[in-house]
Amino acid sequence: MDIDLSAEDLEFKQEVRDFFEENQMKPGEDYFSWRLEWFKKAREKGNWDVPKWPEKFGGPGWTPTQHYIWEQETAKATIPFDLPFGLGMLAPILMSYGTEEQRERFLPDIRDRKVNWCQGYSEPGAGSDLANLKTKAVLSEDGTHYVVNGSKIWTTLAHMADWIFCLTRTDDSGIKQQGITFLLFPMKQEGIEVKPIITLGGSHTVNTVHFTDVKVPVENRVGEEGKGWTYAKGLLEHERTGLAGLSRSLVALEKLKDNAQSITRGNGTLMDDSGYKSKIAELEIDLMATEYTELRSLASASAGEELGPESSILKLKGTEIQQRIQKLTVEASGVFASAWGDKPVGPHFSKGGMAGYLNSRYYTIYGGASEVQKDVIAKNVLGLTRSKTK
Repeated sequence: MDIDLSAEDLEFKQEVRDFFEENQMKPGEDYFSWRLEWFKKAREKGNWDVPKWPEKFGGPGWTPTQHYIWEQETAKATIPFDLPFGLGMLAPILMSYGTEEQRERFLPDIRDRKVNWCQGYSEPGAGSDLANLKTKAVLSEDGTHYVVNGSKIWTTLAHMADWIFCLTRTDDSGIKQQGITFLLFPMKQEGIEVKPIITLGGSHTVNTVHFTDVKVPVENRVGEEGKGWTYAKGLLEHERTGLAGLSRSLVALEKLKDNAQSITRGNGTLMDDSGYKSKIAELEIDLMATEYTELRSLASASAGEELGPESSILKLKGTEIQQRIQKLTVEASGVFASAWGDKPVGPHFSKGGMAGYLNSRYYTIYGGASEVQKDVIAKNVLGLTRSKTK
């Protein structure tokens, strides 16, 4: 496995750093104006505004190594916030399975950040067992539209979304993975009700969404009717790799160590405490090992191989590592971690640390729970099969 960066890759790395440095937000500058201008300059730079898009659809045509460098550098730099649903999740599905008309209709607005999307996958009775979804889409007698009824849950930013890409059941006569259809439709229409779910950390990011006789034109169906499970699996592989967040964890771990250095313990700091230092070291070793798994995946991608079960390994370990970083942040805060209300007390990171810890509980649930990832790894990596019961 060759994971050393070439001279060209090192040059690209410096080019990325220079771009971020030159286009930092200036003091007093309006954030939204800066954000739009940043993406405009990124596009002019060489289609850097859509780094994960293939060259065929207006992307930069980067190598897997360049993508890895980009992820590393964006984790360290201050760049505009970007939602993944349209750019990183729906766009690849449209590129692979959408019609030319759908690509022309949706991709430009996704690229220009004009439309916010949300993901309608999980349901009250079909979270980890996604294939068991019940939301129904019934084709009208004249074949012009579907009528959708049902509910989705944990729908991130549904209250801010303009459109939703949604898995629906159009046939329940066969095995549960069959008869699932991938639909696109606007959120601001009659028959859609969005109810907030306030998370343990006190934030409103997820929602329950109810559909009552929602009409969806048949031209808003992606791919074939009943083939949605195939499209959903491809999307989940990309989502799980992104959710691992290893580049962000590397930065967060360094920040955690800096914070621990600021906490007095006896004649030294928290980082001099053998127990805490041991936890940090164990975490750092696990993060490095997981990063090497990501690098092996990178090497395979460079050789033209498809993404496989390593996406489940990365998601499983990556989200666990994120939770451990949050837990050690709370531990560094000590007694001040419990005072996370309006007025922060104690170390500067205490309030954010506790809120982050509470919110991090769902990291190992969304995008496929850890139990699901372990099943994928057991089957596709270890070659284990379910025992047959009489």
